[in-house]
Amino acid sequence: METFVQSLVSGVLTGSLYAMIGVGLTVVFGVMRIINLAHGDLVMLGMYGAFWSHVLWRIDPFVSLLLWVPLMFLGGMLIYRFLLRSIIPGGELNTLLYTAGLSLLIANLALFSWTGDYRTIKLPYAITPLRPFGIAVPIPLALAFVLAAAITLALYLFLARTDLGRAIRATSQNAEAAALMGIDVGRVAMVTFGLGSALAGAAGVLLGPSLYLYPTVGEILIAKCFVIVVLGGLGSVAGAIAGGILLGLVESLGAVYVSVAYKDTIGFVIFLLVLLFRPSGLFGVGKS
Repeated sequence: METFVQSLVSGVLTGSLYAMIGVGLTVVFGVMRIINLAHGDLVMLGMYGAFWSHVLWRIDPFVSLLLWVPLMFLGGMLIYRFLLRSIIPGGELNTLLYTAGLSLLIANLALFSWTGDYRTIKLPYAITPLRPFGIAVPIPLALAFVLAAAITLALYLFLARTDLGRAIRATSQNAEAAALMGIDVGRVAMVTFGLGSALAGAAGVLLGPSLYLYPTVGEILIAKCFVIVVLGGLGSVAGAIAGGILLGLVESLGAVYVSVAYKDTIGFVIFLLVLLFRPSGLFGVGKS
């Protein structure tokens, strides 16, 4: 029983970080109707940002959120303004291929700059875990969970309570109607891509202390991201959160009761089953 509870706790903690990755991709898709294949590489940049700020400047990775989230937001807006804006009118296939190329570019630049060595962020408070009720909880993962919940709540309040957030929601529902109501759809798209990039960077910073870092880690992260958005229903923020937590639980329980070697495989099997029997996602609207 203790092993089962330990697996549940680990799954929820890890799943909350997966959810942040999925939310970033979902927000971008909801407004711009593009699937950003470079999203996993933006997460990777957040991980390296946390690593280098810790190594070079001795900044705690979680404190470095204050630096990297704004920078990733700005970087995302620049990517949209100078690389994506002219491509989007060409259709979804063009943007899919373009972001795939952008993913390769980012990964290879990282490989060239930082080599392919595996790295870890070593924190002094990561040695001894917390033990509430006898359940081992790594302190970095617990901090990441709290910060992920706070960022997700801030995103909800931004989308629900601010004029720009309402404009983003209106554009995601019907871009043409939003434009007719006076919303600058182009500006909303640029801000949305910046927001998605900032969420990806934040997820990377939070994941950094718990995962190995290497330049091509974005490949497995974007694969997990697809599992998350398919589970939750592409375009649904709430579904992305639920899908991320569900994936974290599946991987954690699979590692314990099946095999650590197959924990990723179990997630992809569920991904294929959902695509086959409920293409709209477990939490999406559609026929089952």
